[in-house]
Amino acid sequence: MKHFINLNFLSLIRRETQRFLALYKQTVMPGLITTALYILVFGKALGSRIGPINAEGMKIDYIHYIIPGLIMMAVINNAYQNSSSSMMQAKFLKFLDDILITPLSGIEIAFGYIIGGILRGAITGISILLMCYFIAAPGFEIYNYFTTLLYIILVSWTFSSIGVIVGVFAKSWDHIGVFTTFIFMPLTMLGGVFWSVQWLPYPWGLISKFNPVYWMVNGLRYSMLNVLDQDFSTQLSLIICLLFCLFFSVVASYLISIGYRIKS
Repeated sequence: MKHFINLNFLSLIRRETQRFLALYKQTVMPGLITTALYILVFGKALGSRIGPINAEGMKIDYIHYIIPGLIMMAVINNAYQNSSSSMMQAKFLKFLDDILITPLSGIEIAFGYIIGGILRGAITGISILLMCYFIAAPGFEIYNYFTTLLYIILVSWTFSSIGVIVGVFAKSWDHIGVFTTFIFMPLTMLGGVFWSVQWLPYPWGLISKFNPVYWMVNGLRYSMLNVLDQDFSTQLSLIICLLFCLFFSVVASYLISIGYRIKS
């Protein structure tokens, strides 16, 4: 077994996992609380005024309609925050230089941080899913458990990889927050989290179709509720998620391998 598994790689994954689990009140719990507040404000208060959503001839409670988008928001934020903050902390405390001289390749180091983000994003997403299923949204049922879990993992993977890249480029903690505010927030608002993009006026509805978060949110919505937006392709959605995973993983691995903004 020792010839096939790098123990240093496993140690890095364990360290990243223990880091956010030890601080679960600051890492996992905020996502649950924020989602519960969104459900209370948008799902309960606003949903009672909007009424059921008519999707493909099916009447869906508004609170059920927004749950996939809220899960995706939490997954994106937690996966990104975990890997980006880990990279920034490693650079700030100067121990990333020590990791680079260990018997670990750039790919292994990158994936050590990426897997940590995947686990935090997936744990947060599944925790919210269970909260909605048993407590927050009575009558909520999942259409396809496998593809639901697949989307959560793929999106966690994508944004954890982006977090590593941003962590490499960032020169201060403020840079990580700026990316969240000016990139992720507009993407989620135009991604169909709280409403169907068909409700948006021209040209915003058309622009949303070029937003990768739109394909991720609606892919998860189909997996959970069995409803599709007009002209939405589940196959294309999965392909987009896979391509983003591979692309950002390769970029993150390359930057770590060459020691970009890391090696002095």
